[in-house]
Amino acid sequence: MSTFKTASESKVSITELMLPSHSNFGGKVHGGYILNLMDQIAFACASKHSRSYCVTASVNRVDFLNPIEVGELVTLKASINYTGRTSMVVGVRVESENITTGVKKHCNSSYFTMVAKDAHGKSLVVPGLLVEDKQGIRRFARSIRRKEQAFKRSNTFESSNFKVEDFLDSLEKENVKIAIK
Repeated sequence: MSTFKTASESKVSITELMLPSHSNFGGKVHGGYILNLMDQIAFACASKHSRSYCVTASVNRVDFLNPIEVGELVTLKASINYTGRTSMVVGVRVESENITTGVKKHCNSSYFTMVAKDAHGKSLVVPGLLVEDKQGIRRFARSIRRKEQAFKRSNTFESSNFKVEDFLDSLEKENVKIAIK
């Protein structure tokens, strides 16, 4: 196994026609179906990079930007944005295309942290990322920033560190009624 790989070596894309069986009660493609496709392509990309079985450790923020209609083509693109020792951040972009008009919409972007595993479930060391351009540096740096922010969030709201008094003022501006006795 080489020590470093480029993002292009493990880049993956899939295109799928959205069928009525993929729709929700509102007639749009069900978000859960799209999440399933996103997880599958993140797995494929991470497995291709690491040449091993991978599991999803976390998903960083999922925003559904535009609805996907039945009958549209959905294209998912995935690439490695960051590599740690045993983990990889896979950037996933979802676009839909109206077949009759050719109009494309950006529907979703998200970041999946995937961990390489051996046959016994033990984490494996993954190849590093060989960054070839400014976009690759930006993606790697943003992944580091998201990792730092997630760590800070988890520590701020950890029950042993949490102080109710620090948040009461901000809660007064929200749609919440506090009834602690």
